[in-house]
Amino acid sequence: MIRARNLIVRLRTAAVNAVRGLAKPCGYRLPASSTLCFAKRSLAVLPRGLVQPLGPVLEQIAEMTKKIKHYDRLIRRLTETEYSETQALIQVYGVGQLTALTYVLTLGSKERFQRSRDVGCYLGLRPKRSQSGDRDPQLGITKAGNIYLRTLLVECANHVLGPHGRDSTLRQWGLHLASRGGKQSRNRAIVAVARKLAVLLHRIWITQEPYIPFYAVAA
Repeated sequence: MIRARNLIVRLRTAAVNAVRGLAKPCGYRLPASSTLCFAKRSLAVLPRGLVQPLGPVLEQIAEMTKKIKHYDRLIRRLTETEYSETQALIQVYGVGQLTALTYVLTLGSKERFQRSRDVGCYLGLRPKRSQSGDRDPQLGITKAGNIYLRTLLVECANHVLGPHGRDSTLRQWGLHLASRGGKQSRNRAIVAVARKLAVLLHRIWITQEPYIPFYAVAA
């Protein structure tokens, strides 16, 4: 179900990009909008000459949006019934039903890892190492493991560090990492927060304890 939903999401993204690309050479730049209301807003501003060729594509985009919402309802139902342990993971801001269910199904069993920090390595969110003498260059992540789950965790990290993110120890740590400056500092901070999320979710999955945004202060 998750893979089928991801397929429709990718098809919708390709259709939206295609409509924008077809309208631009004709002298029309479609307005910026979320994918949920892209079809409706585009039909309202397109000239009559472009409604006839692009209208059917926009209708298909609207239909795919409805199907994605249907999948979301099914996934929410699964997290509340067959996979109720995901409810503890959803407590973390930025982590929704889709990410929680994908996380649980991808790892398979919470006893699979002796240490929660091993989950970051399993999902390819740890930096590569290439040490030689005094040289220890900073390399990118290994990108091993499940690509889709890693992408979802990166999206969650974007929510955590975004302008509307809720304050927490994790957010403060990520913003401090991003403020160090340097090339690609924010991207590194997002990946680092995604790795922290992978470890945190496994710990919450094992203990089923309430999520505390400021754990050190509470302790």
